[in-house]
Amino acid sequence: MLDVAAVRESFPILDRKVNGHRLVYLDSGASAQKPLPVIAAVTHAYEHEYANVHRGLHYLSNVMTDKYEEVREKIRSFLNAAHCEEIIYTTGSTDSINLVAYSWAMPRLDAGDEIVLSVMEHHANVVPWHFLRERQGVALKWVEPDENGDLHPEKVLDAVTSRTALIAVTQTSNVTGAVVDVGEIARLARDRAVPVLVDASQSAVHGSIDVQSLGVDFLAMTGHKLYGPTASGALYVRRDRLPEFQPFRGGGDMIEEVTRDHVTYAKPPHKLEAGTPPIVQMIGLGAAIDYVRGLGMDNIAAHEASLAAYAADKLGGIDWLELYGRPARRAAIFSFNLKNGAHPHDVSTILDQQGIAVRAGHHCAQPFMEHLGVTATCRASLAVYNSTEDIDALVEGLRICKKLFG
Repeated sequence: MLDVAAVRESFPILDRKVNGHRLVYLDSGASAQKPLPVIAAVTHAYEHEYANVHRGLHYLSNVMTDKYEEVREKIRSFLNAAHCEEIIYTTGSTDSINLVAYSWAMPRLDAGDEIVLSVMEHHANVVPWHFLRERQGVALKWVEPDENGDLHPEKVLDAVTSRTALIAVTQTSNVTGAVVDVGEIARLARDRAVPVLVDASQSAVHGSIDVQSLGVDFLAMTGHKLYGPTASGALYVRRDRLPEFQPFRGGGDMIEEVTRDHVTYAKPPHKLEAGTPPIVQMIGLGAAIDYVRGLGMDNIAAHEASLAAYAADKLGGIDWLELYGRPARRAAIFSFNLKNGAHPHDVSTILDQQGIAVRAGHHCAQPFMEHLGVTATCRASLAVYNSTEDIDALVEGLRICKKLFG
């Protein structure tokens, strides 16, 4: 198990006070705080090594290019991808999923072709497919979780028809923390020759991911939830799918030759990485991967599983609190409302006055909110630096909210 006190020392922001109280940060599902090694890597790159990559022959450009490309190997190893060219640098999961939508799906799909989604998806894994619905007549087919919030692989495959071109599904819900068996979905889909895209925005931070074992075709991950910088992330594309991608962003670095009459493209992954990239952000992501692997992904998973069990017991035992979803497998993410009707924005404001940071709103998951029969919830999402004391502080804060709102 992790030494949480020692871990917290790596996150300087956790030492600050908010409204006179110690900061209880329970919004890591939106964006995680950054440890000192990440901050140091970003600062060092800007102060001592910064230059553009791939294009210069001078010392700084060579140093920065080497460090930038080393991160690709770190991500490959982190996801257990088979080949480095299967890792496409992006600015995060939204960028990654849009890349699949524009470079892979748009050239291949026709009116009447189908994309299967769950209602649990973040808007990042919904809106790009709506673009294809609006512009190309692609049909979206929706699958709902059961009453506990579990999404069953067999139910996902029941939605597949001869026109299904893609299954796009989250591995961990950003609303309820429900963990989806995407490996089983991919296994069943393989028998139907249907590709599977996984949104691993929430799952990559909570435990190990093995894309070869999962057998998925595409997987999107983001850096800022993994204790790395914003504007960092990656898309895993299984090697045999890479030739199916057409670049949709053109510019420098993704070409071999440009003339007045024609253009030829670089080989993957660079063919899909146009322009000056988020160089320092990716170096920061590499430092974040080093940091979590140094802690041990199994240790992180065990710690957060313990937190999830403790929080489920504490929050689930409050009879005046509506807790949404009680899935069989979950990450430490909880959405709830006070049964007295207090608006989540008001609840989060009172919690903030006590130094407790939670999310309030629809969490970029409006189809899921509609499924749950609400317009908004409060959400507490925990991370490696949280403890049972943070959960106790949340419970006490909610008691104050109940007293204030009647």
